[in-house]
Amino acid sequence: MTVWIIMMFVALMVLLLMGYPVAFTLGAVALAFGSIFLDFDFFNLLPLRIWGIMTNFTLIAVPLFVFMGVVLDRSGLAEDLLETMGKLCGKLNGGLALSIVIVGAMLAATTGVVGATVVTMGIIALPTMLKHNYSVPLAAGTIAASGTLGQIIPPSIILILLGDVMGVPVGRLFMGAVIPGFMLVSLFMVYILIYSWYRPAAAPALKTSSDELSYSNILTTLFPPLLLILAVLGSIFFGIASPTESAAVGAIGALILAALHKRLTLKNLIDSMQQTTKLTSMVFMILIGATAFGLVFRGMGGDSLVLDVMSNLPGGMWGFLFVSMLLIFVLGFFLDFLQICFIVIPILAPIANEFGVDLLWFAVLIAINLQTSFLTPPFGFSLFYLKAVAPAEVRIQDIYSGIIPFVLLQVATIIIIILVPELVTWLPDLMDNIHGL
Repeated sequence: MTVWIIMMFVALMVLLLMGYPVAFTLGAVALAFGSIFLDFDFFNLLPLRIWGIMTNFTLIAVPLFVFMGVVLDRSGLAEDLLETMGKLCGKLNGGLALSIVIVGAMLAATTGVVGATVVTMGIIALPTMLKHNYSVPLAAGTIAASGTLGQIIPPSIILILLGDVMGVPVGRLFMGAVIPGFMLVSLFMVYILIYSWYRPAAAPALKTSSDELSYSNILTTLFPPLLLILAVLGSIFFGIASPTESAAVGAIGALILAALHKRLTLKNLIDSMQQTTKLTSMVFMILIGATAFGLVFRGMGGDSLVLDVMSNLPGGMWGFLFVSMLLIFVLGFFLDFLQICFIVIPILAPIANEFGVDLLWFAVLIAINLQTSFLTPPFGFSLFYLKAVAPAEVRIQDIYSGIIPFVLLQVATIIIIILVPELVTWLPDLMDNIHGL
């Protein structure tokens, strides 16, 4: 049976790499192996699992946050932020790159839609950076990496899914991700400052005098997204609303911002709802397929096999932590974050619990690790998004070389958090103490 369990996992990986749809591949592999090695009555458990998914109150936050992001993408928020921050920071060496990181962080805390963020910044900012003689790898790497910040900075869809899969309260997970998220932003900015100091010609300052901004322009551009961030995250942090309720607050806030930008047309609203339905359906179909796969995998004894292997690793808990982080990082080269979240994490989470690992801390480590899957070739989606909208002179090799420092910074962040777990646990514990929990 051990051999067949391994063959089941190998068959899944091969079919996914061949390009078959994820949700149906998961279900088909589960049905094939389950019908051979388990009784058909075993699948009577599957409808109960699916019903549990579809009635999960926490997961209602997924379509609401997706809707918020899609509406804001169509409201012109990203364009206004990029223009304003570019003018504010442009007079510094590396200022344009710094402005992209700041805007990426703000969009992460309001939209969280990686593809839309990368494409928008690629269309608007990349030609400007190239026009001002920025290093092509630096420009491409900054945009690709900044666009992925929505994976770790709350409200993040992957944090909601990880919280559900691992049994960690999403509100605590949001709070635990705040310090690591902004630590990652700080590391990106420090790297850009050092790079531009060391190679000023590769990240020159803007010398035009037409980039002055009025305070009113700055306030009208920066205040609305900051207010939305405060409404969404503040309502969670201060116990006013649950993550699902705050997602509804965010969706309403996005509609208000779109109306203020005079972009809340019937066409944009219908497009936003259609896009939200497509993205949400994709997530839930993968989740249902992964549930079927996990059911059969456990029925065949796969969880016991993995537990035995991991328990016998040298180093105990630290050996498990190293192997699991390495496994997720390597799989990120070939699979996207949803596949890893729904296939691998349900196997690793119970083992982490057996070792006494804090699942909140472990979940944040996984979220940062999954963020790198957007940047690592050959299947890093941020790389594809950027290449699709980049000018012809930007080669895929430039994008690949540009993301290497940012991937290393993400790995460094993981190492720092492993060494200092309080970076994750301090804020959730503080908020629990404030609320008397």
